[in-house]
Amino acid sequence: MEDAGIPFLVGGAYALRVYAGIERDTKDFDIFLRQRDLEAALGEFHRQGFHTELTFSHWLAKAYCGDCFIDLIFRAGNGLCDVDDQWFRHTRTEEVLGEKVSLVPVEEMIWMKAYIMERERFDGADIAHLIRCSAEEIDWESLLERFGPDWRVLMSHLVMFGFIYPSERARIPAAIMEELARRTRDEAGGAPPTDRVCYGTLISREQYLPDIEKWGYRDARLDQRVKMSGEHIAKWTGAIEDKR
Repeated sequence: MEDAGIPFLVGGAYALRVYAGIERDTKDFDIFLRQRDLEAALGEFHRQGFHTELTFSHWLAKAYCGDCFIDLIFRAGNGLCDVDDQWFRHTRTEEVLGEKVSLVPVEEMIWMKAYIMERERFDGADIAHLIRCSAEEIDWESLLERFGPDWRVLMSHLVMFGFIYPSERARIPAAIMEELARRTRDEAGGAPPTDRVCYGTLISREQYLPDIEKWGYRDARLDQRVKMSGEHIAKWTGAIEDKR
């Protein structure tokens, strides 16, 4: 990819090892890139003898080499967290597999991992470890802005961080916690929304299906800001069995 001039960032287990010192045995290698660069990247892998596929057209492609594979990620599986130019502005260069590469910034790792709350996978511990190791380097204002209307998701992880590490609570800026508390107070003082929407589908593709299919809640993944269509949702839901 470097020889072909395709910008990319390394994330996943390899970035977590650099940032938090946690090592995991993994068969996959996570590469993050902008969607506009995906076609060129897949073409380059194909020319190098890899089998490639667009696994899920709304967020993920793969390049296979034997039993191992590379994930080419341009968005989160829930249709949020687009890999955009901001991902490339504050990267960290480290050696991975003998090559000098740019890592996904901590802020973007936290943003994407924060929405992963499945029965079989919960990335909250990764977020706690990233904050514990990098709190003073995090651009907290930028991170809060990333979550936009989903600020409660960030707040939930920050509250848990204070529970997990009581002695480390002060490492999260007081201004950030105060801002989140203010938003909570403002919401409590107003009337609740009348729209019966379930945002649970943004954090788990399976656990909130009864809300959509039985109880009449609107699926938040169909909101305009989410890059998913009904077809994408059906395919993403149909792949649940593959994880079991």
